[in-house]
Amino acid sequence: MKFFKSGKPALAGAVIAALAPKDLNISDPVSIKGVAKTLAAGAMSYYSGTPDKFVDLPEPHYWWQAGALMGSMLDYSHYTGDHTYDRLIARGLLDQVGPDFDYMLPSHFGQEGNDDQAFWGFAVMSAAERNFPQPDPNVPSWLQLGQNLWNSLASRWNTTHCGGGLLWQIFASNPNGLDYKNTVSNGGFFQISARLARATGNTTYLEWAERVWDWTEAVGMIDKDGNVYDGAHARNNCTDTNPVTFSYSAAIYMYGCAVLADHTGDAKWADRAERILQAARSFFSPFPNATNIMYEHACETVGTCTADMRSFKGYFSRWAYASALFLPQLRPIIEELWYPTVLAAAQSCTGGESGTQCGQKWYVGGFDGVTGLGEEMCALETVQGLLADKAPLPLKGDEIKVVREFAS
Repeated sequence: MKFFKSGKPALAGAVIAALAPKDLNISDPVSIKGVAKTLAAGAMSYYSGTPDKFVDLPEPHYWWQAGALMGSMLDYSHYTGDHTYDRLIARGLLDQVGPDFDYMLPSHFGQEGNDDQAFWGFAVMSAAERNFPQPDPNVPSWLQLGQNLWNSLASRWNTTHCGGGLLWQIFASNPNGLDYKNTVSNGGFFQISARLARATGNTTYLEWAERVWDWTEAVGMIDKDGNVYDGAHARNNCTDTNPVTFSYSAAIYMYGCAVLADHTGDAKWADRAERILQAARSFFSPFPNATNIMYEHACETVGTCTADMRSFKGYFSRWAYASALFLPQLRPIIEELWYPTVLAAAQSCTGGESGTQCGQKWYVGGFDGVTGLGEEMCALETVQGLLADKAPLPLKGDEIKVVREFAS
């Protein structure tokens, strides 16, 4: 099955009719947008904030997942041209900047780790790269907020053990994570460094991206085949790599590589991105009768996915599609793996009174009865990403502006 191609961005202020996910036609952009609209409403039904006030997600969701949701909805706005949620997104991002404008928010210190902060960084960088409206002149620009956040992460680069790396946690209130260096935290720092290098042209960010990649590879958290492992303990000098792999960890590094391939023109970054994507085939085809359907293999088939893990496939899709925008040579793999996955994901969204709630296990041929914010976000990102190859590339340099007015 071939997907449509177009170099034109989505029309601003487009009127989109909501469609049932089960009726998705992946060859029709109108169908994709209509299904994405339904899924976006499903995801945002878990968020009770307003254009005037950010509100935390309900338990059991942590603060970081609100940042991840803002990132999902930024993609929705960008890919579909539907600006329904723009004021909610802007308020969410602005209300969480913290006193130093770096997304270090005292009210959330009890649950803020380096990876949590990074997810807000991913969202604010997307806002900067798209000239998303920032209506508050008393708060720095999205790009400056991203730079401030990066400075905060860089200040915690830890050479006491393992020769470098970020620890998982920041505060003593989370002591277990203070002995663990994980790929999500370091991958977040790597990706944000890569995106800032491209956005600003500042070589300091490129140097740090190189440093983080080299360190991650040197300690064995990324192997020669492109597998991205979970992390290792500082007390053991990072020699006890945890062999668990998660889809979003791989995607975080993959997208950073794709950005650097575009920014530097160095083939090594394209090779690394492709190697990670090839290794990530392990997240597809859980059973012989579910060929090329995505699943989170660390937990899905054994029923142990946490609320966090239930959203990972969404970020995997987000950055895989975005990587292919920079590296067209990845497109055949996207078509091979994501097209069957998208159809399976859409068929899982047939639950609840609405008949559009999404399930967790896409390989069962329908709704599996497991539903929540993570399931909605995974389906949304996986469907709306089909529109990514029509979107403009992320802005950089003088293209990045401060925009105060929202689209009508």
